Amino acid sequence: MKYFFTRKLMLIKESNGFICLPGGFGTLDETFELLTLTQTGKGLPVPIVFLDTPGDPYWETVHDFVDNQLVKRGLVAAADTELYLVTNDRQEAVDEIIGFYRNYDSIRYVGHVIVMRLRQAPTDEQIAALNDRFGQFCSSGGIVRATPFDPERKENDKLDLPRITFTLMRHSSGILREVIDAVNSFVDA
Repeated sequence: MKYFFTRKLMLIKESNGFICLPGGFGTLDETFELLTLTQTGKGLPVPIVFLDTPGDPYWETVHDFVDNQLVKRGLVAAADTELYLVTNDRQEAVDEIIGFYRNYDSIRYVGHVIVMRLRQAPTDEQIAALNDRFGQFCSSGGIVRATPFDPERKENDKLDLPRITFTLMRHSSGILREVIDAVNSFVDA
């Protein structure tokens, strides 16, 4: 592609998961843009894996920088490091991508409300557990089951899937990944 902006837009917009390999400035630029879009909620949540070569801790070193310089200075939240997995194991990378969609299907926003579509509806106990763990991050109400909203019905947008809805406080996108991991834990691997 002629323009980097177009390349990054298409890469991020049209992908359902990322495995990042060691690289130069371009790789770091694309990786940090992906993280920034995910962290700020401007991009939809996706599985992100930093795959090191065994014996070469390239991404582990990047993670240490994020943890020791960005998190410790309060420039990013500790929960933001949940947006990615660092590993040197190919199978663990594959399992992360596949496992991300074990129960979680997709997300969309209706106004400020997050509509999370799932493959399997949560039980009352699971909804209570989500609220116990994540309710303090909701700006209003809590995590509840819902039926499709009008915009979803008008667009025939995955109407057959069960859904939960909630409204996160600003700067809680890292928590969104933890909610996805929690709903994925509700089904067998």
